[in-house]
Formats: sequence, structure tokens, C-alpha cells
Amino acid sequence: MTQQQNVLQPPLPLQVDIVSDVVCPWCIIGYKQLLKALASMPEPFDVTVRWHPFELNPQMPAAGQDLREHLAQKYGTTSAQSQGARARLSALGESLGFTFDYFDGMRMVNTFQAHQLLHWAAEQGKQTPLKLALFEAFFSQREDVSDAALLAEVAGRAGLDCAEANAVLSDERYARAVREEQQYWLEQDVHAVPAFYFQQRYMVPGAQEPEAFVRLLQKIQSRAGA
Repeated sequence: MTQQQNVLQPPLPLQVDIVSDVVCPWCIIGYKQLLKALASMPEPFDVTVRWHPFELNPQMPAAGQDLREHLAQKYGTTSAQSQGARARLSALGESLGFTFDYFDGMRMVNTFQAHQLLHWAAEQGKQTPLKLALFEAFFSQREDVSDAALLAEVAGRAGLDCAEANAVLSDERYARAVREEQQYWLEQDVHAVPAFYFQQRYMVPGAQEPEAFVRLLQKIQSRAGA
């Protein structure tokens, strides 16, 4: 193949399926690490990202729970450990261009409605903008992503119709589909997030460093070339 032919070669299609929750800090970290890896590749990909639902706390009541109390109860995390983890996440987020604004009184909330809205957003071609807007709402703007009115407002920020977003949440037209999809991923042994699936073939667990993603991306390119 000549150099000119190589230049004209279309980008390799890359499908990335990400199982995640909008209140999972490592999910936005992992996505940002993936973007960093993609940006470093000499040969670009034609990337399609699909987000899939996972609830870190499916039994969380409507009122939510104090975050520190929640972490202590669920993981046995001490106050000092929690504070240290927040500091590390904030520093890592800043290095990747994302703001974690942890604060006293921050609450963990239920995200089932958020996932219903994301399911609808996928049909509108706005799933990633909404997902990122939800991450920012919860972690950067101190907003309650379990509140239906707030969710509709965030949908508007992502370029979606607020009135239709309200209707989606009111009639719960996607509730069953989201439950079924959640169950599917549990049956695939996804019990922690983020979980990345590339080309519906290669699974990468957790928020890996960019270098780990790069190695897999190189492998995908190599096998496509072969």
C-alpha cells in the first residue's frame, strides 16, 4: 500500500459499550482516560459509544443517603479514608479536565430515572451529551440527579426537549426496557463499573490508565489490518 493510499484509508469503526452509573466517579474517570488514549492514537478511529445502565445502589430510597454514611455502611470506609479518596479523585479529575466538587452533606441518590432518560436519549442521538451532563450535574454542580424536574432540565442542557423528557419520566415508558438491560449485564457478570466492551468482543474492567486502553486499541487495529 502506498503512502497516498494509506492517507485515504477510512478510519476503522470502533464500537465501545460502557456499562456505568452517573453517580460513579470512576465511570467518568474511565471515560476521560479512554478519550485520552484515543487522542494519542496515530491512526484515528470512527468511534461509536453506547452507554448501558447499572445502578450502584438499586435499593436507595427516594431521599437518598449521606455519602459518607453510605460509604461507611457499604464499604466500611472511615471518615479519613473517605476524605483521602475524595482528594485523590479531585486531583485526578482535574488532570483530565473534570471537576469533582465534593462537599459536606453530599448525598448518594437513586439513578433509575436517570437511566430511563438515557435510554430515550440514545434514540435521539444525544446519549453521550446527556451522560456527560448528568456526571457534571452530580459531581460538579451539586445537583440531585434523582429529581425528575432537575433531570428534565439537564436533558435540555444536552440539547433534548425538556417537555418530552418530563413525559418520558412521568409515564415511565422505558422503565421495563432499562430493567431488562440491567439484568442482561448482571447475567454477563458485570457487578462493578465501569465496564468497557470494545467491538462487542474485548472487555476492559474498571477505569484503566490510558496506556492500557492504547494497548487494546493497537491490538484492534493490528487484527483489523491482518
